[in-house]
Amino acid sequence: MRGRSLRAFVFLIVAVFILQTASAQIPKLPKIPKPKSQPSPTPAPQASPETEAQPASQPESRPAAATTTRAVAAADQPSVAKDSVQLTAFTYSSYKGNYDTFSWVPLITYRVNGPIPSGGQLYVEYTVPGSPAVRFDCETGETPADRWWKTTCGGREGVPEEKATTYTGPFSFAIKLRNELAGTDSTIFTGKAKVGKVHSNEIKTGKFANHFVYYVDHDWNLPIGYVYYTPDDLNGWKRPILNVAFWVRGEAYKLDPHLFYKGQEVGRIMYEGEQVGKPSCEPDVENNTTNFVDEKDAPQKAKWARVVCTFNNVRAWDTSDAGWGFGAPHLMNKNSGEYEMKVLWNNKLARSVKFTVQPDGKLDTSLAASNKLGTDRLIVPVTIIGDQDGVWDKNAWKTDAFYGNPLTGFSWP
Repeated sequence: MRGRSLRAFVFLIVAVFILQTASAQIPKLPKIPKPKSQPSPTPAPQASPETEAQPASQPESRPAAATTTRAVAAADQPSVAKDSVQLTAFTYSSYKGNYDTFSWVPLITYRVNGPIPSGGQLYVEYTVPGSPAVRFDCETGETPADRWWKTTCGGREGVPEEKATTYTGPFSFAIKLRNELAGTDSTIFTGKAKVGKVHSNEIKTGKFANHFVYYVDHDWNLPIGYVYYTPDDLNGWKRPILNVAFWVRGEAYKLDPHLFYKGQEVGRIMYEGEQVGKPSCEPDVENNTTNFVDEKDAPQKAKWARVVCTFNNVRAWDTSDAGWGFGAPHLMNKNSGEYEMKVLWNNKLARSVKFTVQPDGKLDTSLAASNKLGTDRLIVPVTIIGDQDGVWDKNAWKTDAFYGNPLTGFSWP
């Protein structure tokens, strides 16, 4: 009897040990955190070659780039980065329920440098001549002073078809910020845009006669270019990369950039005397129609694109200890002075952009700062060569730039 009790006690001890061991071997599933929407960082000043680099501003489609000075001074008030505003016309395939006529509403993208307080709500108000003002809200998030918020609103999601119009010509709009909690409502940007129309790619008679596709004219962009740096993927601001941006009217493809310094081409990646890589150009903003157009009426398809040419082998400076896989890069801090970028478009010379690099590889971004663009880049005039952009308004930059906020101190030859 005592023997059976002892065996039972030993069995119980062994069973408990086995259960504890098995339990310890079963992994616990971690809790999956809920995704959080974070506002993007506000551009910070460009670092010098002697110090640790920090994120900074560039064209709005990318959150980081290089600068020389801080453009946004009033950190206690939200401000719109003027060169981030991109306005297009969203075409509805009807007008007040009638599918024989097309109409349009605005679609807008822009960036606001913080702070945006708790309870803040961004919205856009626009006025078409002969019609009451129309408002639509934009997605908004609380944003501290050292970060920025980017949003796209309007179009089909923001403005219903019953508020669409067939008007063409100039109209006014404003970006505003209200706060129901604080009882405030302020305007942070005002602008003007010009809407045009071109017939769709359908036949032009009968019930299709009024099938017009609408667009916002962006000819003012063509003379204005930008030069800036972006961080290297592996070495960050220890090896900033040179970028040159400009606009074209039409399809942004078959673009071939060439950079010259003291009469010699730089920017190609060479190894043992042979070219193993070259710079490239890609569109980062495209302002075009939302419907197909008749290319006979619009040879450039009523389309404008901002192109960014990246020179991976041209760096502002090199403070990294890492080696180079191929030939040594062209360093701007050791080669200050005049540069010129020439661009072949469809194998024809189409653009020339001249700019100056200061000692230490720095860029003069004072024009962007004095015009309070909200991002710091070297602004340069762009020479348009040839006729691939079609017939365009060569005086638009004087009055229409940045939607009625032309640059002070900028001149175009």
